[in-house]
Amino acid sequence: MRFLTLRYFNAVAKLGSIRKAADRLHVAPSAVSRQIAQLEHELDAILFERSKSGVRLTAAGEVLARQSHRIFRDLDRARAGIDDLRGLRRGDVSLWVIEGFVTGLLPNLLADFQRRYPAVAFKVQTASTDRITEALLEDEADIGITFNASPRAEIETIAEFPEPVSCLVARDHKYANRKSLSLDEICKEPLALPDHSFGIRQSFERTVAKHKLNPRVLVTTNSLELTNTMAVTGQFIAFKPALAVITQLGSGQLRAIPVADAELAAARSSISVHRDRPLSHAAQEFLKLLTTTIRASKAKTRK
Repeated sequence: MRFLTLRYFNAVAKLGSIRKAADRLHVAPSAVSRQIAQLEHELDAILFERSKSGVRLTAAGEVLARQSHRIFRDLDRARAGIDDLRGLRRGDVSLWVIEGFVTGLLPNLLADFQRRYPAVAFKVQTASTDRITEALLEDEADIGITFNASPRAEIETIAEFPEPVSCLVARDHKYANRKSLSLDEICKEPLALPDHSFGIRQSFERTVAKHKLNPRVLVTTNSLELTNTMAVTGQFIAFKPALAVITQLGSGQLRAIPVADAELAAARSSISVHRDRPLSHAAQEFLKLLTTTIRASKAKTRK
């Protein structure tokens, strides 16, 4: 099995199309098709299901895709290790985070890091906590930032921060100066919440069901940014961990009011890596900056 063949296979698996893979690799589609056919013959297994819309991995293809992805990631780590020995301090960092984080601390963090290490490139992916955990397990992510993640033996938590779920209200909202709010009070107000694919929405639904409450959810969306914006209008309450809106809190646009519920008060955010995979120098340095910055921001928010 040649490296080139695996490279072609990996591109098709990632893009779901032989033509798109050929464009990415700057070769003819027929060259990609020949390499895939050769690989299927060598393994005596069909790796893709073909259709008019593209290709989809078979069960055998899924197995090979996972293994080949690890091969390419290991090669990237080897290259990063050699760069570290040369003192070049370059490489790639794969970062998977909960969506709200990308509009909070992350832009300034990346800009700060780029000033220190201008040759380091980042691949940033937003996803649910479950998907981020899967990315760490499948070697897609170097570092993951999750919310209320379930413990896994393979995942090492580098830092964990109390992240009690709060209501987000505008600074002129009638609840803006409250020290806490009951679920009953919250559910009487118009709410803007993320859809049911988000862990925080699932936690909210479980909690209100336990208390037999009927919340007034008037806006449901897959955009956390929209829920923030709806809260800023002063007419809606959003419902999420403060980490997701730390920029807005710092600017005074929103106030975070704790929810008087033990389960929601026990929530946490975590910075995690895979326990058995070493990080490149670039990823290690970013991990240090990430942890230090979040700790400092948390301390500032509590004042």
